This record gives sequence, structure tokens and C-alpha cells, in this order.
Amino acid sequence: MEMSLIEKNFENLDNLVELIEKEKEITYMDALVLGLEYIHTGELPTGISESSTDIIKELVQEVTFDELEKEQVRKVLEFAMLKSMKGSTQQQHLLTPDTVAMYIAYLAEKLIGEKKQLRMFDPTSGTANLLTAVFNQLNREGKVYGSEIDPTLIQLAVLSANLQKTEIEYFHQDSIQPLLLDPVDLVVADLPVGYYPDDIRASQFDVHVKNDHTYAHHLLIEQSVHYVKPGGYLLFVIPNSLFDSDQATKLHGYIQANVHVVGLLQLPTSIFRSDQQAKSIFVLQKKGEHTKPPKQALMAKLPSFKDSRATENIVAKMNEWFKNEGY
Repeated sequence: MEMSLIEKNFENLDNLVELIEKEKEITYMDALVLGLEYIHTGELPTGISESSTDIIKELVQEVTFDELEKEQVRKVLEFAMLKSMKGSTQQQHLLTPDTVAMYIAYLAEKLIGEKKQLRMFDPTSGTANLLTAVFNQLNREGKVYGSEIDPTLIQLAVLSANLQKTEIEYFHQDSIQPLLLDPVDLVVADLPVGYYPDDIRASQFDVHVKNDHTYAHHLLIEQSVHYVKPGGYLLFVIPNSLFDSDQATKLHGYIQANVHVVGLLQLPTSIFRSDQQAKSIFVLQKKGEHTKPPKQALMAKLPSFKDSRATENIVAKMNEWFKNEGY
């Protein structure tokens, strides 16, 4: 029943976006921004022929976001965003799979426990699909923040938050630059992998390397730790090769000095195009006066999400680990 509601809304949204795309001769992604703006504000995009205007007006009536739960709205938008990114080679134009978001939300839930008010931040928020998926699942009151440099992605993120009726404050900027952000309880991020071109800014970080560009994902880890409260948690989607790189020594030293490694969960390779692109969830806690490292870090290789029995077994083992660690 739920799926058919989501599918019906996606179909109507998709038809609406395709019509705007064709009329204005723009990309599906740009047309999606205009379509969602129209749904949100009621302001029709300019430059649409009269005959198509009537069809668009009819289609927008069929997109019934007001009748859906937040998570259903997010899923409709996710389908549209996935379509807009089809064939994209840009790392920032790829969505974090829902199954990964579910594991991150599960881990965050265990770590933050009874905490009712939550400050949460994603420094690489993109369209905010991961951020809203986790926040929806945690179902807490709180302040949510995202940072994104790509102008189209941040437009989609703002519209997504508005249509889900979730208040999120966005920074339209490079997240490695200073942020006007008070410390948060929780950071979630699917880290983009690559070099950071601004060597002067990078030189202000502990993970900075001389005579080369520093890895942006290393800088983002340090920047995130800076904006987390002592005792706060960070959940990153990282490349499996994180500690095999030529710059790993600096990162390793920074991690040892500033955070406790809570766990490392290897994601199933079946969800990635190749073994080289495989990733893990890296769970950290910022050191504080009353923090201590786990007796034993949570290490697991997650099974294929299609194998429900193996998934149930691994979740039971993780529940046991959290219980033994006193969470």
C-alpha cells in the first residue's frame, strides 16, 4: 500500500519534471528543481507554452505530498533524484543507498540513547538524502545542519527539507572553510574522496601533508571532529582504502590523539560497482573528560542486504555488543 502511494506520487512528479525538461530544454536535475519549487510555492516556471501549462497544473494537483509521511516524501524525492543523477560520474552527484542510511541511523540510535534534543550535522550534505533519512529514523527534536558547495544540490536539499516539513539550516559553502556552527552531538557524512586544492587552508589542519595536496576526506574528518561536542559521535561512510593511502600516517596520528574508534563496519561489496569502490561505516567518538574507549571496538562485515537471516544475525550480534559496552 505504502509503495503504491510512493510510486504514484513519483510517477506524477516524474511526468511533471519531464515536461518542464522538454519545454525549457534543460537537464532533468534543473527541471526537478523548478518542478519542486512549483509544488512548494505554487509559482509556475516561466517560459512554458500555454498547452503545457494546463498539463503541468493538472499534474501538480496529483502530487499529494501533504497526504504522505515525511519518510514517504523523502522516498519520492529520492527516486526523482536518482533519475536526475543517472549516468553521472561526479562523486557528489551520487546518493548514499537507503540501506546504508538505515545502518547509520541504527548505530546513531544506539549511541545517543535516550537523548531527546539532538544537534546534527552533515558537512557533505548533497541533496540531504542521508541527513533526512537518518533524522527521520531517529525521530528526535533538534537542530539539523547541512553544508554543500554545489548550488543545484543545495537547492534540491532545501526543497527536500521544506517538502518533508523538516527544519534544516544549510551552509552554501566549502565545508573545509570555517563554519558559523556551534558544536553538535552527531555528525553523519558520506565522505567524497579526492584531493583538496587549497593548500593554504589545508596547512591549518593537523592532517595536512607537505609537498602535495591533502586529501579532502582527511580534512573533512578533522573539520567534523572540530565541530562536535566532547563525547559527541561521528559516523562516516569511508573508502575501505582509507588507511592504506600515502597520507594515512597523518590521519592515523590525528585519530589516536582526538577520538575513540567505536567501530568499523564493512559494507557489502555487492552494493558497489567494484571492489575498489567498496566502503565502510567508520564510527568515532570525540574524546572528552568522561569518555573512554570501548573495551573492544565493534568490527563487522555486513552481509548482503538481500540475505535477511544473515542481516538479523549481525544486528543481534551488534545489539549484544552495545549491551556489553553499556550503551
